[in-house]
Amino acid sequence: MNLGFTKGLPQQWAIFTCLIGGTLLCIAFFMEHVMGLAPCPLCMMQRLWIALVAVIAYASLLHNPRWGIYPLFGCIACIIGGGFSIRQLWLQSLPADQVPACGPGLEYMIEVFPLSDLLVAMTSGTGDCAQVSWSLAGLSIPAWVLLGFITLFATNLLQLRSGSR
Repeated sequence: MNLGFTKGLPQQWAIFTCLIGGTLLCIAFFMEHVMGLAPCPLCMMQRLWIALVAVIAYASLLHNPRWGIYPLFGCIACIIGGGFSIRQLWLQSLPADQVPACGPGLEYMIEVFPLSDLLVAMTSGTGDCAQVSWSLAGLSIPAWVLLGFITLFATNLLQLRSGSR
């Protein structure tokens, strides 16, 4: 049964993926620089994976959007980035006595910590990641980012499907 979603060209789905990724990054920078919300280490990891999904889609436009390896890598990046969103949502759901200790700021960690410690903090999160600093419609930022990863995953799947015909 064809619902009409795959009728678009793979180029259109790749462009749509780039636009969604760019929009999500613009929103993140707006929230950081205009609203004054400092990103935690897990937030930065989610940004990196959103940027990677957009770069992969852009690379497919430069090379060959019908080639299935690009949307496949895009889907993998969405799954990994979504995992970081889920990790942060889990940290936010913990009772206050089970939240990990807050660490130093990300800028300080980048300047002082060895790379291995920085990567551990960025992948596992700190107590800062458990704080809900902003929400919309009852969903915190990582919940909205997870919805963004799901949308990006869908656009990559649609690019893959439309390129395989």
